[in-house]
Amino acid sequence: MSTIAYDPVKDRFAAFIKKSRFLRSIFYSLLDLFFLRSWHVRSVVRSLGSEFSKKNSLKILDAGNGFGQYDRFLLKTFPNASILAVDVKDDYLADCSYFFEKEVTTNKIQFQTVDLLEMNETEPEFDFALCVDVLEHIEDDIKVIRNCANRLKSKGYFLMHSPSHYAEDDADGDESFVGEHARAGYSKEDISTKLKLAGLNPVKVHYSYGTAGHAAWVMLIKYPMMWLTFSKFLVLLLPFYYAITLLPGLILMNIDMFTKNEKGTGIYALAQKA
Repeated sequence: MSTIAYDPVKDRFAAFIKKSRFLRSIFYSLLDLFFLRSWHVRSVVRSLGSEFSKKNSLKILDAGNGFGQYDRFLLKTFPNASILAVDVKDDYLADCSYFFEKEVTTNKIQFQTVDLLEMNETEPEFDFALCVDVLEHIEDDIKVIRNCANRLKSKGYFLMHSPSHYAEDDADGDESFVGEHARAGYSKEDISTKLKLAGLNPVKVHYSYGTAGHAAWVMLIKYPMMWLTFSKFLVLLLPFYYAITLLPGLILMNIDMFTKNEKGTGIYALAQKA
């Protein structure tokens, strides 16, 4: 089986959409459509909508903003929001800054190069902190969670998503996926304990990518990424492939959204500061 080097593939996409606001906008829409984690994250955020909308000013920390797709969603969902988006990748931050300077007013979002392990400021100023598919890459994850918690106001929320410990079984002998991570993933008990150690109270911990969601991921993401790792020219076949697989995949993702998964290869946790 061909190995799947996820980070290089992501970097190829980043280079392709670089300096094109039109392509980046399409790319965001594709991320929201194809990645089930985005469905779950956006659903949890919307569940907090009535509480967030009551605030005159909603301050958000995006801890590891990556391509910036969640920042766009948050700003569109909450007109009262302002965001500090941080990451360690200067090139990703520069591309995001270029896109958002025409997308929103300058006081709505700021991008900074920050190592989450060194984010030592303790002044609580944020109402919400988002950390999507970041913690699994960092050995001292409790310190990162604690650093985010320290920046939250009282009653502020922290939302993370990561692979679960069941994701290791999905490697199928391919160490490239797990090799990019400091750990295979989290169990409900593991992430709940770490949230508590960081001073946060778990509100909801849920496995994503259950049986249906995982099947959709294999169909819509895993196989295409394997092909692209093998040869970038195989991208020409993707429209024909997705013409057959997209609708079944989306149906499976919808099933996952409304299933209380006993296990799954992804996990999210919503927690609140006392």
